[in-house]
Formats: sequence, structure tokens, C-alpha cells
Amino acid sequence: MTVELTTYSADETLAFGRQLGKWLECGDIVALYGDLGSGKTQLTRGICEGLNCHDDVTSPTFTLINEYEGRCPIYHFDVYRIDSDEDLFSLGYEEYFDGNGICIIEWAERIITFLPSTRLDIFLEHQFEAGRETIRSIRVIGRGNFMNGRNWRVLQHGEIA
Repeated sequence: MTVELTTYSADETLAFGRQLGKWLECGDIVALYGDLGSGKTQLTRGICEGLNCHDDVTSPTFTLINEYEGRCPIYHFDVYRIDSDEDLFSLGYEEYFDGNGICIIEWAERIITFLPSTRLDIFLEHQFEAGRETIRSIRVIGRGNFMNGRNWRVLQHGEIA
């Protein structure tokens, strides 16, 4: 199942992330794809808010992983600077991916062969329009058994309570 939507401002991207965070379950893996400035960190801020996280959410560009507290642990990865399999293994990624927290991975395409088959993929893309630099197309795809037992329509229609 795929959901496609467009956000017209950073606030709308944040709001969609907030809805998504309310919908996610502990143990979920969220893989984010998109160019620099496509809204991955903004979406992650919203997801964290939806998970009742009150921490200052920033991209872990140099630390590679930021950990936040919410209704379950949140592990925010930025794997842009991962250059080798050894770098990923040294992070202990398997413990995070197999744990009870929610993993949010920016630049997921860089570690695609290590991602679990059951995950949520989110593709963000700029839609350039003069004077409206914050328009984004967002495509959400549940992989593997991710959608089993979940109400996908809630995500499609923005009715997450």
C-alpha cells in the first residue's frame, strides 16, 4: 500500500510527521529518503512530537545517532557519513533495529541492504515553484508485513487522533 501527499509548508510537513508519530508503534523502523533539504529532519521533528517527545530534535549529522524519550525510545539515525559496512556495525545498528524503540533513519538509501524487510519507507522530494520553496511530495510505502493489522486509511486521510 502506498500513500502519496503534498505538503505546502514546513508546518504542514511537521503536522504530517506528528500524525505519523501518533500512528507508529514501538519497534517500528522508518526509513527516510530524499535530497539535502527535502524535509527529512522536519518530518522527524513531527514524528517525535507525535510520540510525545519534548526534546530538541536535530539531525545527528556528526554523532550519527540521537536518542530521544517519548512514549517509547526513539533512535534518530543520520547515515549520510557512513562510508563502510564496518562503520555501521560499529554503531551496533542491529541492537537498535531489533529493539523496542522506533528507529528513524535519514539517508536510508546508503544502508538499504541492512534495513529490515518490514519497515516504513518515506520518500520526500522538493517541488520547486517560484516563491514556494517548501512544497514537498511525500510518498509512504509499507514494506513487508508493516501494514498487518494497521488502519492505513487513517494515515491517508489524516484522521489520526
